[in-house]
Amino acid sequence: MTPAATNENILVIGPSWVGDMVMAQSLFIALKQQSHCKITVMAPDWTRPLLDRMPEVDASIPAELEHGELKLRKRRQMGRALRGEGFNQAIVLPNSFKSALIPFHAGIPKRTGWLGEWRRPLLNDCRRLDADAFPRMVDRFAALAYPEASAPPQDVPAPRLAVRAESARAVMSEFQLNDSRPVLAICAGAEFGEAKQWPAQHYAELVNDLAGKGWQFWFFGSVNDQLVTESILADVDPDFLQYCENLAGATSLAQAIDLMSCVTAVVSNDSGLMHVAAALQKPVVGIYGSTSPDFTPPLADRVKLLATDIECRPCFKRQCPFGHLRCLTELKPVLATEAVEQLTSSSS
Repeated sequence: MTPAATNENILVIGPSWVGDMVMAQSLFIALKQQSHCKITVMAPDWTRPLLDRMPEVDASIPAELEHGELKLRKRRQMGRALRGEGFNQAIVLPNSFKSALIPFHAGIPKRTGWLGEWRRPLLNDCRRLDADAFPRMVDRFAALAYPEASAPPQDVPAPRLAVRAESARAVMSEFQLNDSRPVLAICAGAEFGEAKQWPAQHYAELVNDLAGKGWQFWFFGSVNDQLVTESILADVDPDFLQYCENLAGATSLAQAIDLMSCVTAVVSNDSGLMHVAAALQKPVVGIYGSTSPDFTPPLADRVKLLATDIECRPCFKRQCPFGHLRCLTELKPVLATEAVEQLTSSSS
């Protein structure tokens, strides 16, 4: 269907987490499918490289606030500074009170979002969530593209990040990487907490197994993931270290996206990078500990999800309440090895 002509100028208040911002692309796609609107996204600097790879986003504005900061005066100033931009709708994706303040102070006529945290006075298109109708986060984001009275969309568009091959090759050259062997991306960190992190020794066993079968490994993550990556490498067979590239903390998010577009497959904890990999249409093995794939699954065509069925999960805790982390330790490395082989054999 050809989008209708429109003068809609939409400001989206984006989420602060990498994975959530990836899923927000489904909203942007849904908006563009309906009309020739202009989409501007306000986002923190650490997620804005994602927006550069979303063709639907026309512009972005830095959210000059630290994650979790209230700063009422600054939010009022930021809102008032937007009054001359001609926005006629704002869509607020986070559910917090503070996230709705900037569109309110900007005087944007229509302010859309889900009811949450005492913000009904700030939103004049404030919707009550039916969790059964919108079970996944991506469903909840995309639903805000449609009038409240409309039926839930049946086919939510999946996020699809765009990467230029020449840019990716340039980053590979910068880091002196090659694809002479198939590349398994390993994303062993999780900002959420240790209850999302598969044990380092399990990752090391996965590497030892697949290195002997011709694979190489690129380790992705932030500065905060350097320690767990070093722990993995300490348990890798010394003969296989030549096939391991530790990129944790060494790349920007933009560089990580470009490099991940070049890999063969990805093994990841439930993290933002898992969603990046899915949006790049890479085969993804997603490892779930305390969380559940029912709410935030990787939206790729080739996915294997690993999780236990022990009685205490999902608990959605950052730390294991019982101290045993069985939801992760009982996911044996052989399961990930088999999943990688199944996904890559079916894609060849």
